[in-house]
Amino acid sequence: MSRVKVRFAPSPTGPLHIGGARSALFNYLFVAHHHGDFVLRIEDTDLDRSRREYEEEIIASLKWLGITWNEGMEVGGGNGPYRQTERLDLYQQYAEQLVKNGQAYPCFCSEEELQSERQEMMGRGEMPRYSGRCRDLSAPEIEEKLAKGLKPTIRFRVPAHTVYEVDDLVRGKVHFDSENEGDYIIVKSDGIPTYNFAVVIDDVMMGITHVIRAEEHLSNTPRQLMIYDALNFPRPQFAHISLILGSDRQKMSKRHGATSLIQYREMGYLPQALFNFLALMGWSPEGEEEILDREQLITAFTLDRVAKNPAVFDLDKLNWINAQYIKKTPLQELGAMLRPFLQASVYAEAVAALDGYHFALLIEALRDRITCLADAAEQAEVFFAEPVYEDEARAILQGENTLAVLEAFRKKLPEFNETVEVKQYIKNLTKELGLKPKDVFMPLRCALTGQTHGPDLPYLVMIWGRDGTIARLNAALSLVH
Repeated sequence: MSRVKVRFAPSPTGPLHIGGARSALFNYLFVAHHHGDFVLRIEDTDLDRSRREYEEEIIASLKWLGITWNEGMEVGGGNGPYRQTERLDLYQQYAEQLVKNGQAYPCFCSEEELQSERQEMMGRGEMPRYSGRCRDLSAPEIEEKLAKGLKPTIRFRVPAHTVYEVDDLVRGKVHFDSENEGDYIIVKSDGIPTYNFAVVIDDVMMGITHVIRAEEHLSNTPRQLMIYDALNFPRPQFAHISLILGSDRQKMSKRHGATSLIQYREMGYLPQALFNFLALMGWSPEGEEEILDREQLITAFTLDRVAKNPAVFDLDKLNWINAQYIKKTPLQELGAMLRPFLQASVYAEAVAALDGYHFALLIEALRDRITCLADAAEQAEVFFAEPVYEDEARAILQGENTLAVLEAFRKKLPEFNETVEVKQYIKNLTKELGLKPKDVFMPLRCALTGQTHGPDLPYLVMIWGRDGTIARLNAALSLVH
């Protein structure tokens, strides 16, 4: 097999969404597995909707996710330029070749005429398609229309009675009958090529060997195969990966949560966790392990393990994977990640007042309690806000041993230097009072936090310090009868 080469070619009409990111990732994993080349190009021929800021955002999102390429946007290469709007002369050259060979022709039909045709066909119960009214215009007729200033589109002349077969690397053999296709536009009247034409020229000129893309592009494939064959171009191998559905098995949309990669970044999902999660959407490795790093995924990734069935976006699974990566992140690194989220919270001043040691304690306490970085602000509330007593906590504070526990804890409370000292202090107190550990820990937790669940008490006491802890105890004692 020749050196593998793939491409990812997004349209800059919006942010990079989850489906596009998964397609880019599958291309990356496949080509990295085969030690090939990865091209990033931009398909910006939708002039009304394409924006340079979206292009920049897409590139930034790919980099954040950890997807790299060795040809194309920002890195260059010998097959540029890598924006379609900068390749118009090339498309025009091949369009003229097709017209010269009789495989394409100018079409002067107006949008109104085409719409009327479509409505007539639908009224007869037929599939709308171009009738071919400009298919056999003579040279004088064409010249006459051009002389009137009419600007034609260029339509491809679809071969009759031809079956096109794709041996798809995911879906198996798929057949398309040309009788289901009307002559289609390859160049619009403004000189801009359509997707199905430009993508073929680009893929061939850039030496793409494998086209890995979303299942929704499968219906475009016959039109592209016609262009390959008409220009005597070698066909690449195709692999159409399944759609991504929401938890209700409907097409992924905003109602299922965030759809763009940038939103997940802003919520504090780790790129390596999203990389891992997206790799498992529609592909499965051998074995049961689900936490796989980049090298493990590259080594394991093959297209024969890509599922034909739609992938379901499971937010709970993403949260679980992200939490696992957070727990494995070194404390100092995690602190740097969490600081912007904490600085944006209402507790920014309190956090800023912590020295390095106590900030590290805060991060260590939060690490096991967050599924994404944005959770830190809410989870930090117990450290910095006045306690609000839950009903269950109030009930526990009325226990028969509560008063004795709180007063004993307060009586000799020292200034602690480490969390282990707090643990030992509570352990000794438990022995002195002759109580079970839960009969000491739970009243203390409820008194100090107003909650029955939360971070380990030693972290809380260390952050509050002796004076802060006693102040909370004093407030709680007023609730104990």
